Amino acid sequence: MTNGTGSTEDLPGRSRRRFPGISSRAYEHPADRSALVALRKLSGFDTVFKALSGLLPERSMRLLFLSDSVRVDDEQFAHLYAMLRDACYILDLEKVPPMYVTQDPRPNAMCIGLDEPIIVVTTGLVELLDEEEMRAAIGHEVGHALSGHAVYRTVLLFLTGLAVKVAWIPLGNVAIMAIVTALREWFRKSELSADRAGLLVGQDLQASMRGLMKIAGGNHLHEMNVDAFLKQADEYEAGGDLRDSVLKILNVLPRSHPFTTVRAAELRRWASGRDYQRIVDGHYPRREDDKDTSVYESFRQSAGHYSETVRTSKDPLMGLLRDLTDGAGDLGGKLRDRFAGRTAGGGAEGPDGGAGGPQTAG
Repeated sequence: MTNGTGSTEDLPGRSRRRFPGISSRAYEHPADRSALVALRKLSGFDTVFKALSGLLPERSMRLLFLSDSVRVDDEQFAHLYAMLRDACYILDLEKVPPMYVTQDPRPNAMCIGLDEPIIVVTTGLVELLDEEEMRAAIGHEVGHALSGHAVYRTVLLFLTGLAVKVAWIPLGNVAIMAIVTALREWFRKSELSADRAGLLVGQDLQASMRGLMKIAGGNHLHEMNVDAFLKQADEYEAGGDLRDSVLKILNVLPRSHPFTTVRAAELRRWASGRDYQRIVDGHYPRREDDKDTSVYESFRQSAGHYSETVRTSKDPLMGLLRDLTDGAGDLGGKLRDRFAGRTAGGGAEGPDGGAGGPQTAG
């Protein structure tokens, strides 16, 4: 076991690289950073956040997990504790956060806490995932801890519950829901960052893919196929007309997580790119340089990401934005055609983007 740059750690079955001093900037999705900046600029957010920091019952929450869940350590769920320590070692997180297993049949995990992060995994997740899949899931939560996401996740959980309690008060729910909506938008993006952290810990893309498939479809791997699962993401993005684009937005707004196929496609795209390989080769931003990071550079990267998303997306709404950016003249006609699912030539647009009805493979 070595501790230098690009070092490796011997674990059962194979070696994994370690990333000494790695900054969370190395794996954070550009949309995660930009959404967090936008969240902090939201009118009233700082005031609410400072007020909540003193009101949130963090001590009570820690006591609740201590009294009504199983703490992961050398004596309880020792195999999970080994994975947790491995994940912290690989991402060079100096202090191993407390971790609990709580009884809940729904597969889930979260990293919460204001002063210090706490990781909680459900029995549903423990029973669903195999060792390598679970390693990626724990790495995902350690990534949240390293990025400092736990604080905002805790606020989101509290405000979501508060919004329900004050829903009967006229206008009482409006301000809270504005912040909850912004928090959810950020958190969905932060999940993409944490998925990348999970891959850096597990260093097994297929295990990460399997874990996401199981979260979507249960423990039926013999009935599922990674390539077919990823095709669903392509079909979801490209399918339909502008009406479907609007429905996609409405469907995702109440969710704290992105859709599972979208997460899988995003992770595969990152894993096959240059940024991931550079990290694996030992070339990544260091925490010691975080203080010198330019806010402008973060904005530039985020703007570049969104520009690339618009340029390459197959979504009808993104296509319309490209047309407008390129100076398309007939805005009314474009909107009408897109909502009707028609191409510029006037024909109905088929599933493959061409004119005509459904196509069958030859």
